[in-house]
Amino acid sequence: MSALFSPLTLRGVTLKNRIAVSPMSQYRAKDGAANDWHMVHLGRFALGGAGLVFAEATAVEPEGRRTHGDLGLWTDAHAEKLKPIAAFLEAEGAVPGIQLGHAGRKASERRPWHGETPVDAEDEKLRGEAPWAAIAPSALPYADGWPTPTEMTEADIERVIEAFGTSAGRAIEAGFKFIEVYAAHGFLQHQFLSPLANMRQDAWGGTEEGRRRFAVETAKAIRNAIPDHIPLSFRLSATDWVDGGLEVEHTIATASALKAAGVDIIDCSTGGIGGRERPRRMELAQGFQVPFAAQVKDGADMATMAVGFLWDADVCEEIIASGKADMVALARELLADPNWPNRVAADLGADENHELWPEEAGWWLMKRDRLSKKLGLR
Repeated sequence: MSALFSPLTLRGVTLKNRIAVSPMSQYRAKDGAANDWHMVHLGRFALGGAGLVFAEATAVEPEGRRTHGDLGLWTDAHAEKLKPIAAFLEAEGAVPGIQLGHAGRKASERRPWHGETPVDAEDEKLRGEAPWAAIAPSALPYADGWPTPTEMTEADIERVIEAFGTSAGRAIEAGFKFIEVYAAHGFLQHQFLSPLANMRQDAWGGTEEGRRRFAVETAKAIRNAIPDHIPLSFRLSATDWVDGGLEVEHTIATASALKAAGVDIIDCSTGGIGGRERPRRMELAQGFQVPFAAQVKDGADMATMAVGFLWDADVCEEIIASGKADMVALARELLADPNWPNRVAADLGADENHELWPEEAGWWLMKRDRLSKKLGLR
């Protein structure tokens, strides 16, 4: 029996396997609204056999978008556009999930192929896309050449926390069955958590407990807005990879506090806080972030998801079988091969005769294999 293809139940939701499609920004939304692109992009992963399919980072208010092309959930109209997508994912056997986020000081950024630099007058001239003002826990720019954000007031903080809760409620109305908060990679939630970005000396900073308060209050607001049977995840950067920044022991403490607030699983990534100090200790290799998922799982005594540079089925199988993490999340490997889950299931002994594939595809693939073997062609 394959560990990777064993079911997992979190609260009242059962995933058919341990494979999640990591949120992948597509930069194709118009004023935050989903369209046919998002249906096709996400739908193919459900057909490919993933147990959990996350829609991309979705802004809880318009100022919280990273780019003009980001999805949003700050109105009921946004939820209506997402309804058919969530319904399709569920109909094809995947749990539909969505990641809610706020860019904070990383807001008003160009799309990657336009440079991943701040939007300016040139973008308005070329694409009709104007810049907007960013907010953050402290008035510190994301990096050299970035505008200085406005330090959030108490009212700003309360508004954004409420926006997370309201957007989570809209996600449920749209049919999503799994909520994740984007608290990694230098976005607003991460900015509050990291001492490199949060210089506040009030109740929202100053101490480790103060810096994690924003995340904890967000978790409480979302938990109050969604049914009890819906799982809640946080994606955290387990380390900033920078001296003086977050280390895994801080993340374990944050995970424990989030668990007490109703969070069920921690999606363990790393890095991205920005600033002048770029990561100096990060060494990229397949599964390089898995040890963080294992440490958080043991230290906080809660489920974790391993993500980043994962593509080999045997490696993913070992991660789950050994208990290093409870799920694996893949992104670019699935862009290259949306059918990766169904394809590797046979290699891991979890599928015979293409039974996990949609019937419309599996029947023909089974027939092709039998014919090929009979003729000695493959």
